[in-house]
Amino acid sequence: MNGSLVVDDARYDRLFDVASEARAMGNSVPFDLAEALNGLRTRGPVLAGGVRDLLGLDVRSPYEHPLPTFTALSFAACDRAFRENERFTSYAYNDMAGMRQMGSILLNKIGDEHRRLRAATQSMFLKPASMNWWRPNWIDETVEGLLDRIGHLDRTDLNMTLCARLPLHVVSRGVGLRGEDALTFRDHLLKSMGSHGASPEEKRHSAAETGRMLRELVAARRATPGEDVVSGLLAADFRTADGTVRKLDDDEVLGFSRHLLLAGGGTSWRQLGIAIHALLAERRFWEACLADRALVADAIEESMRWNATGPVFPRLVLEDTELEGVAIPANSRVDVCLGAANRDPARWDDPDRFDIFRRKRAHLGFGLGPHLCLGQHVARQMMSVAINGLLDRFPAMRLDPDAPPQQLTGGLEQRGMSAIPVVLR
Repeated sequence: MNGSLVVDDARYDRLFDVASEARAMGNSVPFDLAEALNGLRTRGPVLAGGVRDLLGLDVRSPYEHPLPTFTALSFAACDRAFRENERFTSYAYNDMAGMRQMGSILLNKIGDEHRRLRAATQSMFLKPASMNWWRPNWIDETVEGLLDRIGHLDRTDLNMTLCARLPLHVVSRGVGLRGEDALTFRDHLLKSMGSHGASPEEKRHSAAETGRMLRELVAARRATPGEDVVSGLLAADFRTADGTVRKLDDDEVLGFSRHLLLAGGGTSWRQLGIAIHALLAERRFWEACLADRALVADAIEESMRWNATGPVFPRLVLEDTELEGVAIPANSRVDVCLGAANRDPARWDDPDRFDIFRRKRAHLGFGLGPHLCLGQHVARQMMSVAINGLLDRFPAMRLDPDAPPQQLTGGLEQRGMSAIPVVLR
């Protein structure tokens, strides 16, 4: 187990605080976002105006150019916007400077171009790979090391000691970075995108550093392949638009790796915290999972329906269309509010309540359609192994009654727990 996983480092506190992350991105939400989105949905399934304006948020826009904007709120509207990705396209990300500098990534591609790149990469992220490759190589060992670290403690904040560290180190090592480089790379990656108050000089320096670290990794794996994602990408066959087959070039490998490290090190951290806190906040659910471990998977899915860490996604409409009876002209944006869709009472009974026993229905926590989250199965494995590990080692664990109240906090596009203080025994 690498020492950087368990060492005390002030960068964890700086990089993995949900509220400060939102302030740095300029999209903090100072009220109950779920309640506010519910209120918008009662006005209609699709509303004219962007979600920022509709909620009255005085926050920084991530876009460089103003466009007519609409907000999708019902399950039916969001489901269709996700499925029809060649009409409601992920080209919306191309108007974000931070996302453009990521390079060639799946997120900003549609149609055949997206399908061909995804086909070359997805075998490493399917469910069998998450169970038989990611878990034995990185997930089990990382969870064990983190739980060993807190095993002698009476109290801890699981947000920092488990949730933040687990995906950061699993995904970094899975890509091929050394464990000791995981925190350094993420720090530079976020600064390169302008997060955490980075100056223009810091942005340029950090962008150069992330490029250097990944190019060195790619060069090393070209010379000596390993058991990691970069090696898999270099070996993959990529079918071009004219039907010929080639290997991915360095820029394609770098773009994919950079995007995976950004998303994988962030979303699972926050979602794991949401799931753990929900189980402990209503003790009967924790006790139920102790008695029947099959319920852990249900708890993870319910946490993603109830409070998905990414409640809003943008789409760019390429042609005149309509959505739930609302006319949307070409070159408009649509804010797809899966946070509202996942609480649509037309689909779920008592949707504002966390309930691991509710009837199973597909949710939008991982998105849907062509851009369904590539890493969803790896994320589920990390959360499952972590929660089962806590149940095994600390069955009496409970929220710390002496700690300050915790809350779901963060920004419009990223939500998480302010803290998860627990008494372990």
